[in-house]
Amino acid sequence: MDVYEAVTSRRAVRGFTDRPVPREALERVLTAAARAPSASNLQPWHAYVLTGAPLADLKKRAGERVATGEPWDEPEYEQYPPHLKSPYRERRSAFGEQRYGALGIPREDLEARQRAASANWECFGAPVGLFCYIDRAMGPAQWSDVGMYLQTVMLLLRAEGLHSCPQMAWAKYHRTVAEVLSPPDDLILFCGMSIGFEDVTVDHPRTGRAPLDETVAFPDGR
Repeated sequence: MDVYEAVTSRRAVRGFTDRPVPREALERVLTAAARAPSASNLQPWHAYVLTGAPLADLKKRAGERVATGEPWDEPEYEQYPPHLKSPYRERRSAFGEQRYGALGIPREDLEARQRAASANWECFGAPVGLFCYIDRAMGPAQWSDVGMYLQTVMLLLRAEGLHSCPQMAWAKYHRTVAEVLSPPDDLILFCGMSIGFEDVTVDHPRTGRAPLDETVAFPDGR
């Protein structure tokens, strides 16, 4: 697959079939993704891949927490600044309107929004869940490295005909994930990622992007 095609076709898919993903494809993707850049080659990512019974166990545990209304875990990092300024605030709001609007959920129906969000902990039906950790001793530059690694993974998945959905939502249940994965105490769960074959019967509205002149400057004037 052409690189431009991989970039433009990658999107957060929130509906997967239960078709199994070949282990060999995952190994190819994650072997190649190790070539992602990182400062001084620290490679600060720690990935766990769940399929089959272990993933089903995690979904069951998370689903029980959702069903009982148990509070989210104490956050281990700040997902968003407490006071988003413009234009980020408007972009986030527009995303929410599009995401829940496509599901027919009005802004004021918080209960319905919460039900829709709970699909995160079902991995949107995907048969593979990847959980990415980073060492607590790492700083902002290394978190950036992890982001580049995850983007590389997602683009390589497209080359395999697979789709994905990165999910910081899993960090809200990091203790439940740890019950299944038993990661070392010095690791923080950054996010999960659902991986699989797209369910084409599910509508996946594409979010827009800011025009180039809002995010990129060419100071030389050319």
